[in-house]
Amino acid sequence: MKWYLKALKQYADFTGRARRTEYWMYILFNLIFAIIAAVLDNLLGLKFNQEIPYGFIYLIYGLATFIPGLAVMVRRLHDVDKSGWWMFISLIPIVGTIWLLVLLATDGTPGANQYGVNPKENFNEINEIGQKQM
Repeated sequence: MKWYLKALKQYADFTGRARRTEYWMYILFNLIFAIIAAVLDNLLGLKFNQEIPYGFIYLIYGLATFIPGLAVMVRRLHDVDKSGWWMFISLIPIVGTIWLLVLLATDGTPGANQYGVNPKENFNEINEIGQKQM
């Protein structure tokens, strides 16, 4: 949950790098909350019409998390040393989507790259400093 909140706090931060954990935990919790929103729409009768299984709660949630989702994806692509514009490769049918998933699942480049320091190494250093102080 902390990774989901971290992505929301960096609402429109398209700079820097995001670890795989941050990206995939954001996706997981986003999916869970989207399903809950759709269920609430159905239970409360807030669907747009009978054919569409979601309504206003889902729409508001989707709009609220659209920009943070793009931002965390761009930061994830930065972690593998790719520009955020690589997300548009998914517009190529089938192959583009598969290639984007491969990029998003690939481990980040070790050390610093043109987009910043490696967040995994930085996170490990912070943990080591915290453990030494205890």
